[in-house]
Amino acid sequence: MSFPAHLTDADIEAIGRELDAIRDDVIADRGASDAAYIRKVVKVHRQLETAARGTLLLSLFPPAWLAGTAMLSTAKVLENMELGHNILHGQWDWMRDPEIHSTTWDWDNVTPAEDWKHSHNYLHHTFTNIIGKDRDLGYSVLRLSEDQKWRPHHLVQMPINVGLMLLFEYGIAFYDIELEKVLTKQLSVKDAAGRLGKLWKKVRPQLVKDYVVWPLLSGPSALTTLTANLTANVARNVWTHTIIFCGHFPDGVAQFSEAETADETRGGWYVRQLLGSANLEGSELFHVMTGRLSFQIEHHLFPDLPSNRYGEIAPRVQELCERYGLPYTTGPLTKQYATVWRRIAKLSLPSTAPTATPAPARRTGRQAAA
Repeated sequence: MSFPAHLTDADIEAIGRELDAIRDDVIADRGASDAAYIRKVVKVHRQLETAARGTLLLSLFPPAWLAGTAMLSTAKVLENMELGHNILHGQWDWMRDPEIHSTTWDWDNVTPAEDWKHSHNYLHHTFTNIIGKDRDLGYSVLRLSEDQKWRPHHLVQMPINVGLMLLFEYGIAFYDIELEKVLTKQLSVKDAAGRLGKLWKKVRPQLVKDYVVWPLLSGPSALTTLTANLTANVARNVWTHTIIFCGHFPDGVAQFSEAETADETRGGWYVRQLLGSANLEGSELFHVMTGRLSFQIEHHLFPDLPSNRYGEIAPRVQELCERYGLPYTTGPLTKQYATVWRRIAKLSLPSTAPTATPAPARRTGRQAAA
């Protein structure tokens, strides 16, 4: 694993114990204020969407279209990031509220919740940035590490990424089906067809809702409401793509091989999350609109803790990193996003110079439960 060479096995396990203690502190303290927070977010989301739908009834008039589209875009981002993503992680299951429980929440997204929980909660969060195991490292179409094999289509991965950004929810939905396995005969055509059928059952009502029902309900404003819905969906896709890519692919973030992560302990898993994630700096509103993925490091350490606690525990995590000489990668959105695009551009070529700060010296750890 890409551990700094100065860390001993005892250091790594001590880091694990300290992070476990932070987790235990939050679990012991969560309660009424956390419940009030998430219920407030749900309420604000509903108010925003209701106001947007009402305003779009008058969307034939440009000011109403702009206001309605802005409110709808904000509502969709809020539902996708701070609600859907975090609820499906089980962050609020402790409340035993069926309205916001990971087993019952159906988000405003074309990816079936159960499929997303497998590909994201399990595969990505367990095998974060492990080449060949974390399929989020390039989403099967982009080359984001020099250790990934270069293929001819990577020459155009810049425009591919633009397309992925604009249609991100659909890109993720098809990515979860793992259609590339049909070519290697790891997935039968029949099974692939079954997965596509399941996906269509989720996509169809989303398309009907946004591009048929809501426009028709707008009467004379049907066409302008349709364009508002399309704009809001694209805005959500671009924002989500931006935040996620800034969390794992800017300069300073490490990738790992399967061999390096063999025999990984729990402490080693924690250190890999620290090295394989990056934060973003911003205001409280910015953090809410990112679904607190601006605290990507804390999210990867504690994916099922209430998201509103990440900012609170971030200074403790940063102090631990300073004490053990570990990097704590963070920066403003514009800076981090620029390095992401630079990485994509450089790795589009078959042979490139290093795209980021060299990873710490590598050594093998021991296997752990994630």
